[in-house]
Amino acid sequence: MAIAPQLKMDLRNAQQMVMSPQLSQAIAMLQMNNLELADYVDEQLGQNPFLERDKKAGETNRDASVESLSAQPNDVRDAMNKAPEKVEKIDPVATDGVYQEGDHGFSSDSMAGVGSGGRSDFSNDTRAFDENITTTKTLRDHLLEQVAQSFADPRDQGVAGWLVDYLDERGYLPYDDDELMNKIGVKRGRLITVMEEIRGFDPAGIFARDLKDCLTLQLEDRGEMDEAWALLLCNLDMVAEHELSKLAKICGLDTNQLSDRLKALRTLNPKPANAFDHIVVQTALPDVMMKRMPKSEGGGWRVELNHDTLPKVLINEIYVNEIKQAGKADKETKTFVSEHINNANWLIRAMDQRAQTVLAIASEVIEAQQGFFLYGVEFLKTMTLKDIAEEVEVHESTVSRIVNGKFIATPRGLFELKFFFSSGVSNSDGQDVASEAVKSKIKTLIDAEDSKKILSDDTLTAMLKKDGINIARRTVAKYREAMNYPSSVIRRRQKNS
Repeated sequence: MAIAPQLKMDLRNAQQMVMSPQLSQAIAMLQMNNLELADYVDEQLGQNPFLERDKKAGETNRDASVESLSAQPNDVRDAMNKAPEKVEKIDPVATDGVYQEGDHGFSSDSMAGVGSGGRSDFSNDTRAFDENITTTKTLRDHLLEQVAQSFADPRDQGVAGWLVDYLDERGYLPYDDDELMNKIGVKRGRLITVMEEIRGFDPAGIFARDLKDCLTLQLEDRGEMDEAWALLLCNLDMVAEHELSKLAKICGLDTNQLSDRLKALRTLNPKPANAFDHIVVQTALPDVMMKRMPKSEGGGWRVELNHDTLPKVLINEIYVNEIKQAGKADKETKTFVSEHINNANWLIRAMDQRAQTVLAIASEVIEAQQGFFLYGVEFLKTMTLKDIAEEVEVHESTVSRIVNGKFIATPRGLFELKFFFSSGVSNSDGQDVASEAVKSKIKTLIDAEDSKKILSDDTLTAMLKKDGINIARRTVAKYREAMNYPSSVIRRRQKNS
């Protein structure tokens, strides 16, 4: 006998988070840098007639001051000047999309000289470029390290830094002296002095003005440049046209000698920048800026958002009043006006909260990494997203969105915020040492090694342990390779060849 199916109603309570479109967009805004945010705001300005740019933004701004270790090492949030007692965070876990309105303009007038390459107007800039180690070494990083080693005068360092940023994708400097003098605002004598130095930088051929100049620099670096080479380089078009007999006569060489020269020519690199896989020619603009405050003002650090790139908008009250005074409107018009005014209000509040969150997290990072900013990369602490999230009272994912792709201009250079988050190894006291600090020690040891006594990974491991850093040999090898240092066998060949 068949049993009839029975219908039952079962009630259950369940919690489910529903993310509204506005909340989703607020989270996306956290991940944008200032330039990306500016593009997004431009879109909103085109879609919303009640929004307009705040042309007076920056006249009344707010900044945050962080006490330095030499002053009073208080919590960053206690040291924020004129900051609100409570700041609501845009947190994808805790928030329901309701934001508290506040001021989102931050002063950076005193920091306006911070350039794309981390150059600044800091009069007491004592940075060392081996303290600017990044996870992927770029041509720019490589050159700036040499700038710091080659120039003691900060003005020469500044000029050289500008010239690094003017390199094209080949590694050439496609401007004449007069153009560079106008672009940088430097006198001819200083420009020539700096140029003479940097044209000898590694890789050979960098800062050349054209192909002939590039090849000349490489031959000079090898110590092979002579009159025959000069004549050959002046007639490179004859090589392409296979007029080799004529070229040999011009250069004063026989055919075998010319053949040898052409073989050597093929070993030169016409595009020296190609030796680096990650070339950063375009400039990076800081989202956050910090500077050391003078003792007369209490010392410590001043932390600011870069208002030069941070977009600011407000509601066009004149247009709103015109709509209100127009009298009765149909239902469709009222709905349009209401939605767009609400969207405008939401955007302003969301931008404010983004600014507050960026500033709070950046300030906490600076507070946690005081040793790095005061003494250099070997004092960089190991730090996780969770560490900062707990201090700022937001979710780890919020910190992750903030620190990725956003740069901070500091007295030690320009860094992506995520640079300061790294795993570490233990020292003899059981404390963590940041991986970047360990890399810096390995770099120092390798750079100083004797060509007759090349340091193996085992030797480096032993030397680090003597300094109280407990690290495995395979980790030393991993860090060495990450900094593009070859093995001890290859280094021995290179230094003794």
